[in-house]
Amino acid sequence: MQTSQDTYQELRAAVRALCAQFPDAYFRMIDQQRGYPEAFVAALTEAGWLAALIPEQYGGSGLGLTEASVILEEINRCGGNSGVCHGQMYNMGTLLRHGSERQKRDYLPRIASGELRLQSMAVTEPGAGSDTTRIQTRAVRHGDHYRVSGQKVWISRVQHSDLMILLARTTPLERVSRRSEGMSLFLIDLRAAVGHGLNVRPIANMVNHETNELFFDELEVPAENLIGEEGLGFRYLLDGLNAERALIAAECVGDGRWFIDRVVGYGCERQVFGQPIARNQGVQFPIARAHVQLEAASLMRFEACVRFDARQSCGAEANMAKLLASEASWEAANVCLQFHGGFGFACEYDIERKFRETRLYQVAPISTNLILAYVAEHVLGLPRSF
Repeated sequence: MQTSQDTYQELRAAVRALCAQFPDAYFRMIDQQRGYPEAFVAALTEAGWLAALIPEQYGGSGLGLTEASVILEEINRCGGNSGVCHGQMYNMGTLLRHGSERQKRDYLPRIASGELRLQSMAVTEPGAGSDTTRIQTRAVRHGDHYRVSGQKVWISRVQHSDLMILLARTTPLERVSRRSEGMSLFLIDLRAAVGHGLNVRPIANMVNHETNELFFDELEVPAENLIGEEGLGFRYLLDGLNAERALIAAECVGDGRWFIDRVVGYGCERQVFGQPIARNQGVQFPIARAHVQLEAASLMRFEACVRFDARQSCGAEANMAKLLASEASWEAANVCLQFHGGFGFACEYDIERKFRETRLYQVAPISTNLILAYVAEHVLGLPRSF
């Protein structure tokens, strides 16, 4: 039986070769400067990895979500952070599956070449949080354009993206029969929008992750930038969210394997009381358990990706993969930090940086409790809890 480690070896090797050009010191410097790894993202783009999901007729590689998950996994396993660029992977699915042919022709080739970046999606709002159906950002049709007003929060990579996908209400909540109706998706040209109806306010946070509050004040959006049909945006969004959760799971697997690699190496080298600390079962067993959990999470990730690529229902699998992988990577992070002792807190070992980065995924892009609520209701048939 092949494990997930045995699959896609050529793809893994190619991504690792690129990542080898950007060692720990590079990402450590970017983190300390609160900067953006522009050179790294440019290299990924030039190599075609960020165009993995774009069909070949539009200049991409025509790969599936499964391969995309391997790419992001390897970036994280090599010490990087896919959070700086993963939006282009899962946002792509929304445009690919629901965009018009004109939109695909106009945007996909330029995204594939790196001329444009589609790194951002604006959904979350301060007053709605995870209850997406309660969003209040409105898009009102006026002839050949919509006017958008409202507020979004925790919107990532806006300052390093040319395009953004926006979810807004086109029909007020009180006028729809189901809460999930009446929302629409739009493709926003950030180059034209910022300063002309869109104001961006950065949010400082514990991770070097560019995220922002957005304020829309009668922003004019061409009607031709509507993705799919008006009012069906929430249905389209679910596709993207399933892809996002499966890819985040892959990143967590990559993080977890980075932590395991580090602690195994350190445990075999570090001598205390005349022997390597890894010789003690009290050290071995937590590391082994973390490895087992990561392998299980990785398999669920592949199940979610395979189902997504086959256009099968994958909501349960994507959610479970994200939960398993985020918890496995967090366990591996704690094991790695614990057995490095004080050195785990030293910036030069990079553990504290990766520790902060992987902690995020207990909370975002969907919290562990919301995943459990989803599984309880939609998989086990238990009463809705909220």
